[in-house]
Amino acid sequence: MPYLELSLRSTEAEQPRYERALEDVGALSVTLLDADADTPNERAILEPGVGQTPVWKSLVLTALFDAQADALALLAALEAFDPELDWAGASFRQVEDQDWERVWLDQFQPMRFGQRTWIVPWNHELPAEADVPGAAVVRLDPGLAFGSGTHPTTALCLRWLDGLTGAGMLQGARVLDFGCGSGILALAALKLGADAAVGVDNDPQALQASVDNAGRNAVGARLAVYLPQDEPQATYPVVVANILASALDTLAETLATRVASGGRIALSGILRGQEGELLQRYAAWFDELQVDTEEDWVRIEGVRR
Repeated sequence: MPYLELSLRSTEAEQPRYERALEDVGALSVTLLDADADTPNERAILEPGVGQTPVWKSLVLTALFDAQADALALLAALEAFDPELDWAGASFRQVEDQDWERVWLDQFQPMRFGQRTWIVPWNHELPAEADVPGAAVVRLDPGLAFGSGTHPTTALCLRWLDGLTGAGMLQGARVLDFGCGSGILALAALKLGADAAVGVDNDPQALQASVDNAGRNAVGARLAVYLPQDEPQATYPVVVANILASALDTLAETLATRVASGGRIALSGILRGQEGELLQRYAAWFDELQVDTEEDWVRIEGVRR
């Protein structure tokens, strides 16, 4: 069944208003894409933080309507709903129905992080560089709601985990992935030599995605997932939390108590400029605090006293 598709550019600040207007006039779906991405799959998916879905500074909203909808009438209704927004840049076209998740996945290419870690779509041929002894390959079907490794926050954490293997810090370890999303970080840790991993997320769909991806990677028996209120009290030699700065601040004491003495933590989902307060906050429990950056994003790591 065909649809009428409306596309327009928006800033991050105006995105909620545009989305409310589109939904009010009957949009069947609204999709957000990075307006500044150079390729279709670059930064196409974000790994949500705990209870939050961050978006880009500049984005494209794509809304689908019934094929019989009148474009001019829709524009008039949108302008009436929120006349302060700029609707002049909206464009329309007819599109055929597709399995949108599969279309995106077809564009998602294998990616390497650090020396050994590879994220490869489940239906993509394994690259020759990844088909070697010692490669840690995670086969992923991220869908449209969870992290794929394309976002800098996830990439920073994947490279951090990959770097831990050189010092033998992951071998046989138990790892906590707080805000696990698709489970990508927990799965990477398991493929890099961790004995077991625990994923925590407040979204049941994220937990199901993590379980499904663990099964796809034949590590289902080594991954346990929990909602925050059900998470067992435990300490871990390795903890990674790829959420957002506000959540990292709120959960600082909780996360600190999850790290064993001498254990390592990585905190990500932090915008450049937000790291100062978090460094001070976590200095109460951690030594050797260090910062690494990619684009506008920051990762903090430290060692538990």
